[in-house]
Amino acid sequence: MQGAGGQRQRERLKKMLEGVEKIFEEMQPMMKKLKKSSYEKNMFDFREKHSHYFREMADYMDQAQDKEKAAGEMAASFVDKVEKHYTQKGKIGGRVQADLNFFMIYYTFPAILLTGSEHAKVIADTICREWGARFKDSKIGYTDYYTLYDGFRDKIFGIF
Repeated sequence: MQGAGGQRQRERLKKMLEGVEKIFEEMQPMMKKLKKSSYEKNMFDFREKHSHYFREMADYMDQAQDKEKAAGEMAASFVDKVEKHYTQKGKIGGRVQADLNFFMIYYTFPAILLTGSEHAKVIADTICREWGARFKDSKIGYTDYYTLYDGFRDKIFGIF
């Protein structure tokens, strides 16, 4: 019976993350001229459109008996889908990889943490490790939305 349950869990994971690479579709405009007000709006819009992926990740972890294994499977599946979508001629170009890395730091990881799930940090840690292991020059870290948001200045010297 354990095998059937595990198979259902894998099928659920596959279906859950189907299309997850779409979270990067608006990457260029969301990273361009990033300021405090635009970051706030971008994050709101990003979560409005894609939060179901992050909620489903948290739900998957809630239901998993082996949390570490579930997080590893989820991270591998997430990174597989991004890698498959962005690989051209056997690799991801350096500029695209840098953009993906920044987008993960500014949007994906904070959105995961904003779910409020007790498993959010484990999910983010595991995806971060898998990301760094899989992609060249991509040993990245992450922080939460509020730390990033507070790091933006409203104005520089009262001008901007």
